[in-house]
Amino acid sequence: MFKKMFGKSEPQSKKIEIVSPITGEYVAIEDIPDPVFAQKMMGEGFGIKPTEGIVAAPISGEVVNVFPTKHAIGIKAENGVELLIHVGLETVAMKGAGFKTHISQGDIVQKGDTLLEFDITLIEKEASSIISPVIITNSDVLSEIKFENQTLLTKGETPVMTVEMK
Repeated sequence: MFKKMFGKSEPQSKKIEIVSPITGEYVAIEDIPDPVFAQKMMGEGFGIKPTEGIVAAPISGEVVNVFPTKHAIGIKAENGVELLIHVGLETVAMKGAGFKTHISQGDIVQKGDTLLEFDITLIEKEASSIISPVIITNSDVLSEIKFENQTLLTKGETPVMTVEMK
């Protein structure tokens, strides 16, 4: 009764499913050719070797960061999970060339919404790797992380992991 009177909503689920933001091949985090990601210094996650230059939202939530160089986007789910999608490695040096954003900081997105387009050929030429990490930057507040057994990923559709907040 009080919830209805005072506009309180039901608490958000602590468990969410993260789908692949990019179509391509699954790469285990330990196999990402960058020690910052491979050694989980930024958090738990996985990588993708893209076969298509589109990034879709892997979760529903708020866009909390769009890097000025457009190579990375941060999203925060309603339950507090914070996700970083980093297209390629050493792509910050490209200064935005080959990237086109479709969202801005503060936007609310739904799982599967298009966030970003990128030029795979240009990244392969200019950056150290096309492999794109997807990292839970606050993975220290998770009580459970479950990876699905996937090899080929479809953006906005293929479940890759389920995580639960403490």
